[in-house]
Amino acid sequence: MFKNILVPTDGSKLSAKAVKQAVKLAKALGAKITGFYAAPDYSSTYYGDGYILRAPSAAGQAEFAEKQARKCLSTIEVEAEVEKVPCEVFHTISDSPYEAIIDAAKKKKCDLILMASHGRRGLSGLVLGSETQKVLIHSKIPVLVCR
Repeated sequence: MFKNILVPTDGSKLSAKAVKQAVKLAKALGAKITGFYAAPDYSSTYYGDGYILRAPSAAGQAEFAEKQARKCLSTIEVEAEVEKVPCEVFHTISDSPYEAIIDAAKKKKCDLILMASHGRRGLSGLVLGSETQKVLIHSKIPVLVCR
């Protein structure tokens, strides 16, 4: 049925739970796992009264993004190795994680995206939305949400 499952992670406990579920599903289906992390783009941020928080240098940003990605993606690699499921991981820098997730799924020819729901409810869910919600709305690839 599914041969390549994209598993985006942000390093949270809920994402770790989704990783475990994705690896179990991949093992049962004989599929491979593609782990993905979208690092935020750290550009200058403006605060009230005209204060500016300077972004780190491009080299510093790349180094920090690489550390964060390795930390987040190592969970997927370890889980897949324990269950003997083929696994590939990669990351990118993006201001729009949901778009990066959908692009990653297309680029790696994934036929399923399995991701965690962060469960925003009420007004904050309506106003802010979540990356999971945005992926569900915009993806043409099937999305399985782990709660």
